[in-house]
Amino acid sequence: MMKDDHNTIIENDKKENPEDRIFTIPNGMSFFRLILIPCFVWSYSGIHNTPLTAVFLLLSGLTDVLDGWVARKFHMVSNVGKVLDPLADKLTQGAILLCLVVEYPLMAIPFFILLIKEIIMCVTGLWAIKKTGRVEGADWHGKVTTFLLYFTAILHVFWHNIPDRLSLTLICLCTAFMLLSLVLYTIERVKMIRGKE
Repeated sequence: MMKDDHNTIIENDKKENPEDRIFTIPNGMSFFRLILIPCFVWSYSGIHNTPLTAVFLLLSGLTDVLDGWVARKFHMVSNVGKVLDPLADKLTQGAILLCLVVEYPLMAIPFFILLIKEIIMCVTGLWAIKKTGRVEGADWHGKVTTFLLYFTAILHVFWHNIPDRLSLTLICLCTAFMLLSLVLYTIERVKMIRGKE
């Protein structure tokens, strides 16, 4: 009987879905990015140390790139990671934009759109998960939006005399892609909720 129980446990372990893992290297890197958020907020807004802010943002960007690569390369993609990675992205982006609003008031536009977008995405995402049991990763438009937001924010952090026209162009471009991404993600989630995917 004990032998059968032991075999059952082994079989259950083998059947465990790899996507249900929580403690993985990519998830650790995403958590590290969350820890970096108060660090660069403090260095940029608190002590106004641009080089230190650069170090924190570069570490955040590097781990953002690495966690996805490691997850795919070493088969560590997990449902927790699919949630934790974009959460770290959005909180990082929101914190950077909020820091920049003081110096660049127009940054309030992408900040509030980001806020509205993420609330909508959170609600529709949770609804889709409840209906389908699936956690979807980022699509191309989400990745482009993330890149543009990071690029625009970091450029404004380090280029204090950025020309107004270039600043406005980048902010408008970010805003346009955020709205596009919101529309496309919403359409995708609605299809999932209705059972059409």
